[in-house]
Order: sequence, then C-alpha cells, then structure tokens
Amino acid sequence: MQDLTQTQFFRVESPPEVDVKAVLTEVYSAMMEKGYNPVNQIVGYIMSGDPTYITSHNSARSLIMKVERDEIVEELLENYIESNGWETR
Repeated sequence: MQDLTQTQFFRVESPPEVDVKAVLTEVYSAMMEKGYNPVNQIVGYIMSGDPTYITSHNSARSLIMKVERDEIVEELLENYIESNGWETR
C-alpha cells in the first residue's frame, strides 16, 4: 500500500521534437512515388487541414499530422527567404 502522507510525483516525458524539414522530405517523396503533385497536395493540406490531401503511402499522412500546419508554413517560408538571399531580422 502507498504512503498517502507524502506528496506523490507524476513525471511525464515530453515527446521528441519533430524535424519539420525531415517530415516534408518524407511526405514529398511519398507523394512523388504515388504520382501526385506534392506542391498542390501539401498546399491543399495546409489550407484546409484535411489530412486526406496527403497519401498514406509510407505513413506520410500520419507523419505530417505530427507537425502543426503553422510550423510547416514557417519552415517553407524560412527556406524560401534563405534561398533568395533576403535579409531577416
């Protein structure tokens, strides 16, 4: 029986950080393998939030759902800005 006179501690481990770039790479690859236009499908997912825009091939759908849509937009925009040599503050 537990000692109920002492404060009990409950520890929850936070889930590991998801690498957005790696997720996008995997999703892009799965979409190409299935013959879909990855740009159109990913934009559809970002705009609507509907995961059926993403193929379930190679677990791409479940993988992309581990990342918040705003994180995807942020990653894409940061990459676009960097590739164009624009300055950021």
